[in-house]
Amino acid sequence: MPETPAARGDFRDRPVSFVRRSGRMSDGQERAWERLSPFYLLEAPRDAAATSVRAGSEIEPAAVWGRTAPLVVEIGSGQGHAIVHAATEHPDTDFLAVEVFKAGLARTMLDADRAGARNLRLVEANAPEVLEHLLPAASADQVWVFFPDPWHKNKHTKRRLIDAEFTPIAARALKPGGMLRLATDWEDYARQMRTVLDASPLFERAFEGDWAERFDGRVLTAFERKGARAGRAIRDLAYRRIPA
Repeated sequence: MPETPAARGDFRDRPVSFVRRSGRMSDGQERAWERLSPFYLLEAPRDAAATSVRAGSEIEPAAVWGRTAPLVVEIGSGQGHAIVHAATEHPDTDFLAVEVFKAGLARTMLDADRAGARNLRLVEANAPEVLEHLLPAASADQVWVFFPDPWHKNKHTKRRLIDAEFTPIAARALKPGGMLRLATDWEDYARQMRTVLDASPLFERAFEGDWAERFDGRVLTAFERKGARAGRAIRDLAYRRIPA
């Protein structure tokens, strides 16, 4: 029987910033998923698409983490290297990793468990829908977007995450004065990010000059080293949520 549009996850108003790949997880990742997901994984009620989040599905962070603490959200956490390191270094802060690739989430859970990071949770979903529907308004102290897919071909740039439609969604999730931190190794995407955020009435620069200093809370990953080896400069940006 042909796969239905709903099963493929096609029902969306705009292109998503990823292509869902369904590569097979290793046996270790499968075991990690089965053993660790009951603790680490947040179940997001779905809309029509496979990685969607149904409107009206807000969590209560204090109930999820069992306490009231600052909350940091990383969009596109990949293998989880940055957020597991941050969660381990800052046990007094709660962390949420947002990713659509199951193998990456399994690796993140496994590393978090080995590191004893109990202040981390994960969600398998499209990031803008997590910010808009799963998180309560003004609940996040920081939102991180590190090395999002640059979609560098002209015909694909419409898939880029950071655009004028993203800024109010990110602003909604952030507390007044909360920080949106970004990094990329693609210069034209960095300039697009800066143009979009500079134009937003919801954010203000938290840096001077052309680019922000490298965020010292971002661990140096193999992905970042790869970009540097390819001769691409790493550019950071930091914007503060303007109080309403």
